[in-house]
Amino acid sequence: MTSPARIPTFEVRHVQLARAAFAAIAAVMITFSPDHSALIGTTVFSGFAVATGMVFLLSVWLVYPAGARWPSVLLGIAALVAGMVGSIAPARTAVGYLVLVITWAIASGLIETLAGTRALRNARTPGAAPTIGGVEQRVAPAAALAAQHPAAKSEARDGVVIGTLTLIFATALLFVRPEFALDYTIDQAGQTFTLTGIVVGVGVFGAYAAIVAVYLAIAGFSPRAATPTTTEAADSAPVEQKDPA
Repeated sequence: MTSPARIPTFEVRHVQLARAAFAAIAAVMITFSPDHSALIGTTVFSGFAVATGMVFLLSVWLVYPAGARWPSVLLGIAALVAGMVGSIAPARTAVGYLVLVITWAIASGLIETLAGTRALRNARTPGAAPTIGGVEQRVAPAAALAAQHPAAKSEARDGVVIGTLTLIFATALLFVRPEFALDYTIDQAGQTFTLTGIVVGVGVFGAYAAIVAVYLAIAGFSPRAATPTTTEAADSAPVEQKDPA
């Protein structure tokens, strides 16, 4: 006999809320810091990336069933690698910051967008097996059950939105020139300031982090049906049939 479906202790909403918390911390640090230098920007981004990467990798074992873990694995690796690269000296320059953040944003945005799009397609086709490149994939029963659950469609839609935002963020940074400098004067303060490319780049990251934090917080607190999963034993145990005689 198969065991009844259980509600997992950790759900997708917990992943979203954890990501929202770290994005909010990054946004606050950027917003209220008077120094938007490459050192500060890279340091804040590195901490954000490492924390987010840990959330993704922990969710591989705590949230997602076998067969549905590859997006979290790839996103976690991409974030952790970017965070660790941000700790070395060459990355803490204006050019290094832009190259690092743009590379991470493109990789992360593509992974999350493609994973969300694929999950949306599978959720809209009841009973259909997941496909990659038109090839039908074999997945664990728990993953197949979760893919058809109504909550899966909501999660997939959120993934597409965040992935798209991340790609837009990367595109915006591509237009930032490290050598850009604009002097301006505030008459009331009687001081002249310089707006540089790195200040713009760090500020854009702060804005991106704030938007992601708000969106994921709303998604995490929105009511949704919990995704049931089955135990590994239930997936592998044969169904016992009784002899009608």
